Amino acid sequence: MASPRASMLVLVGIGACAATAVVAREVVTPPGGSSRISDSPKEVIDQTWQIVFRDYLDINGKYKPEQWRSLRRDVLAKSYGSSKEAYEAIRGMLGSLDDPYTRFLDPREFKEMQIDTSGELSGVGIQLSLDKETKNLVVVSPIEGSPASRAGVQPKDVIVAIDGKSTKGMSTEDAVKLIRGQAGTTVTLTLKRKAQTLELPLTRERIELHAVDHQINTSADGVKVGYIRLKQFNATATKDMRQAVRDLEEKGAQGYVLDLRSNPGGLLMASVEIARQWLNEGTIVSTKTRDGIQDVKRANGRALTTKPMVVLVNEGSASASEILSGALQDNNRAVLVGQKTFGKGLVQSVRGLSDGSGMTVTIAKYLTPSGRDIHKHGIDPDVTAKMTELEAQRLKLEDLGTKKDSQYRVAESTLVKRLRNANSVEKAYNPSSANVPAAVAPQGSSAP
Repeated sequence: MASPRASMLVLVGIGACAATAVVAREVVTPPGGSSRISDSPKEVIDQTWQIVFRDYLDINGKYKPEQWRSLRRDVLAKSYGSSKEAYEAIRGMLGSLDDPYTRFLDPREFKEMQIDTSGELSGVGIQLSLDKETKNLVVVSPIEGSPASRAGVQPKDVIVAIDGKSTKGMSTEDAVKLIRGQAGTTVTLTLKRKAQTLELPLTRERIELHAVDHQINTSADGVKVGYIRLKQFNATATKDMRQAVRDLEEKGAQGYVLDLRSNPGGLLMASVEIARQWLNEGTIVSTKTRDGIQDVKRANGRALTTKPMVVLVNEGSASASEILSGALQDNNRAVLVGQKTFGKGLVQSVRGLSDGSGMTVTIAKYLTPSGRDIHKHGIDPDVTAKMTELEAQRLKLEDLGTKKDSQYRVAESTLVKRLRNANSVEKAYNPSSANVPAAVAPQGSSAP
């Protein structure tokens, strides 16, 4: 029997946004049980069971070790004539945990997840999430430049039907299978937006996922602002961010606005490495498993710039976005502007199974440097800046990070104020000069 392939990629994303890479192999044997199940469908069932038994972080109080052992005996006592029957058993087993982030992926779904990692997919370009309370399929955000984006799909739109088929009781994986397809074919989405129902026919395309956009903006008083929009924490995000910062430094950026609005997350290490590009010192994030073991990630003294920065967030900023924004906020590196973030503070590991299928399993929760558990709570901005529904509808993607973008305008003015304050402090006391009276006098008073 082939040993289970457990691809130990850690991701912090929501809905159908995920990425994966095979980096390890391991076999886990439950106490009192054999790691070898000769029946192939049962082998995959047992591999799934073992992963949960060893690593699962119970987020709902539904996991009981003795009940889980009993469940293993029950599912392995049955006969399975096909992989499809085994997959149904696995989904039923995982469903008992009531955790939308711990889910099984058949070989096709697992391959699609790997396609996401490559930065290219075929579909309409929508990031999805399953609302745990309402069980509705909700749009987290449309991908920039995608058919969904061009058609006006918005965050928080509820997908009520796909090609006329109701999404009631449908998982994100089932929805993704229906929405994705060959480029050039059409899929019709029925959306509910408050009291309004919209029916949108969308033509599928090959969609490239570029992680970062950047540009130099000049404020009304001539300040050069480096604007960076990070759309997803995928495999190229760290490299893309480094190139963006270096380019903007060469162009004379005096400060930065980092836009994380509607960024649904992605790879945990991408968020850590990007935080290190902005922080010279301090804790970035800690992860806590069910055993209470904390893995603390810290800055390594290799920040690309120390210039003032503002981070833009909204209700679509989730998971890895919350790790990055929380680290920058708690370390007083940046001011957060916008709206309260999504509130997804769980870490998933992606595991490949022996027949080409896979699963994601919740293994930990993450805490910001100050110890905040943001799951379900989100991160509050330092400066609140809301965008009206009418403005969101009228604002085009190319208008993001411009004067037409009201939230960006607040972020830019906040950054300019930080720059002015920094300049006033430098003028009050320059340590490289003999400005001794200014060094000893209280700020705001006159030296004798």
